[in-house]
Amino acid sequence: MYKIGVSKVEMTYFKEGAGMLGYGMHFHQIEGVETPQYARAFVIEDAHKKVVFINADFCFPTNYLKSSVLARLRSEKPELGYSDANVMITAQHTHSAAGGYTQHLAYNFTIPGFQEGVCARYTNAIFDAIVEADEKKKPGDIIHHKAMFDKDAEICFNRSVKAYNQNPEVGVRVPVKKRHLAADRTMKLLRFDDAEGKPIGSLNWFGVHATSVSNRYRKVCYDNKGYAADLFETHLREKYEDKNIVTAFAQDAAGDISPNFIWDRKNREYRGKHLDDYESAAYNGKLQSDKAQEIFDSASKIGKKIKGDIDYLLMYADMSSVGIEESYTGGLKHETTSEATWGMSFLEGTTDGQGAAKIVGQAVRVFLGSIRQVEVLTARMSKDEARQKRVMGYYNAHHPKATVINHATGVTAGALHPEKLVIPDFIDPAIKFIKLANKVGYGKKTPWIPQILPLQIFIIGNMAIVGIPSEITTIAGARLRKTIAKVLEERGVSEVLLSPYANSYAGYITTYEEYRLQLYEGGHTLFGKWTLAAYQMKFKQMAEELLKAPEDRNKVSLQPEIFDMKDIWTGLDDLGILAALDSADKLLLKSPEEEEEEEEEDEEKVVL
Repeated sequence: MYKIGVSKVEMTYFKEGAGMLGYGMHFHQIEGVETPQYARAFVIEDAHKKVVFINADFCFPTNYLKSSVLARLRSEKPELGYSDANVMITAQHTHSAAGGYTQHLAYNFTIPGFQEGVCARYTNAIFDAIVEADEKKKPGDIIHHKAMFDKDAEICFNRSVKAYNQNPEVGVRVPVKKRHLAADRTMKLLRFDDAEGKPIGSLNWFGVHATSVSNRYRKVCYDNKGYAADLFETHLREKYEDKNIVTAFAQDAAGDISPNFIWDRKNREYRGKHLDDYESAAYNGKLQSDKAQEIFDSASKIGKKIKGDIDYLLMYADMSSVGIEESYTGGLKHETTSEATWGMSFLEGTTDGQGAAKIVGQAVRVFLGSIRQVEVLTARMSKDEARQKRVMGYYNAHHPKATVINHATGVTAGALHPEKLVIPDFIDPAIKFIKLANKVGYGKKTPWIPQILPLQIFIIGNMAIVGIPSEITTIAGARLRKTIAKVLEERGVSEVLLSPYANSYAGYITTYEEYRLQLYEGGHTLFGKWTLAAYQMKFKQMAEELLKAPEDRNKVSLQPEIFDMKDIWTGLDDLGILAALDSADKLLLKSPEEEEEEEEEDEEKVVL
């Protein structure tokens, strides 16, 4: 029997005009609040160790946010014994909540900048949730159970079926019309009961993007996962007459999985069941809640009781320079990952939210191809072997990605100084913010995206929870799960649960086969075609360490990068950036509709 504590703390951040994180659109700003945001914490303790799993209603956690939470725990509650290794902060990945709580520039361009108020609000809520859950600990049991959604349930749909079909595991190709079958439709659930068998709470994992609410809606919303959690909590609290029951709906391998399935001709993207996005989110959330109720009820009868010791391990790894073993490359030697980059297909968006126009993408690819040819040719002609190795290794690792931004160096479309970028601002409003932030020097002070990333494993008896600082596609998730399970079965682990969006965020993880097709997810697979292989190697290494006694484990000294706040861009008012904006620049803060109206007014003036 374990000691179990649960809690739920509101973390809603509302400030009119604040940028929301997820869609990367400059006009996606808060105008109101549709639903609250919450941080939910689950503490599990045995006689010797304890862990806490947090699931929060935001897009993803960040290095800086977690470091802020840990700083408060160390200074105010050191007796609780929490550290980086036994705290896992995850997100349910709503795209309709405030951003600006990271130190890394790339995720702040459209916010714009780091926002201390947002970071403080989220930090305090997560801290309070952890402390409250710890204070509420009481003896109890954990029961694991799982079940699949019916094939006709309108719950999840693969948005990149062509890439999915490239994988040898697929066998018979899945047609686009049946893309709901190109997904893992299994929900895995933990039921927490007290010593008398009365429910304390529940935590489940199911992979589907929290993008029922599109970027056309400007209110804070916890999306389908939040609707599911609130609905299930209400049901359990009423049924068992206990207002303290907490349930969370965590993400699984959702990288290529969308809740949207009806083509919206007007907006050129898929939407959910209803014309109103909030109704679509509630519809999808109810499907998740209903399935959770079904699994929860049957768990007490046929579920597996979790038994055994608690263990955990966290390791930081530089994912930009991992040498890949030949067993993952099909015999190819000297293959590596490389510096974090965005590809053009990422900037073109998905069926959940359009990005740059296809015709623009085609033109940019031609431009980027010429840059690549020049750089490779120049490197080959030089006598600098180190330069040759660096340039050739970079392009080999990322091939066939059309690399637009190198987030380690700030080089954008070949421009070492992005403020002088020749790509017009109208292609994507974020380009103007990139230029402005670099104009005053922020682009050279820190990496734009984290490359030193936290990898984490919790072991609770015969179950492992794997914290991944990225979003991972269906098949990539299956491969990673298999790699870890094969090692941990030696210590009796029979169930491996993946928790993406954990502790930090660094884009996507696709399979090698998916990456080659360079759809959206491949373009956002930051470290190149061997990104999945690198994660498999690192997590396998961690799993092998967990087979050893704690005192015999190898210690990895690498730590996350936390920067001096004077080097962090905090928005348009920094160092005269506001003064650098002319009247046209200020249009960046307006909606597409407002921009169109002003363009029409300008045209009328020209005619007159």
